[in-house]
Amino acid sequence: MKIPEATGDKPAPRPLDDSALSRILREQQFGVLAAVRSTGHPHLSTVLYRWDEKERVLLISTTVDRLKARVLRRNPHASLHVRGDDIWSFAVAEGVAEVSEPTTEAGDRTGRELLSLTPGFDDPAAERAFLEEAVAERRVVIRVRVSRLYGAALDMTGPAGAA
Repeated sequence: MKIPEATGDKPAPRPLDDSALSRILREQQFGVLAAVRSTGHPHLSTVLYRWDEKERVLLISTTVDRLKARVLRRNPHASLHVRGDDIWSFAVAEGVAEVSEPTTEAGDRTGRELLSLTPGFDDPAAERAFLEEAVAERRVVIRVRVSRLYGAALDMTGPAGAA
């Protein structure tokens, strides 16, 4: 990505390395998932996700009948845009998505993967209720295997940084 030079008192965007990009993905919880509709237009959806830095996989929970799941089954190319600590920084993760089969029995493979997306439950009854609700909602896991990370930060300080 070519970054323009700073002009006058305006700073130029600074590309972020993989470590900084992974930090943004790890520290945030929400992003905007982009998929490609049959018309060629993007389908954008705000999602809660988990970043597995070691495997370079994004995990997202949704239901089997939501548009994002249907679009990604047809065309698996996906991007997730995540805002950094301020409005001047961001990370984008691009890759190929796969959509799991819906969970059909509390505690099945998909259900356990959905459970891994939660902070966990102290009460076994609450965990069981979560798994049963996931079955009732026909929840699936979207796994985006990330092949490219990019993003930038704009170091805005002083009067030039005022919004």
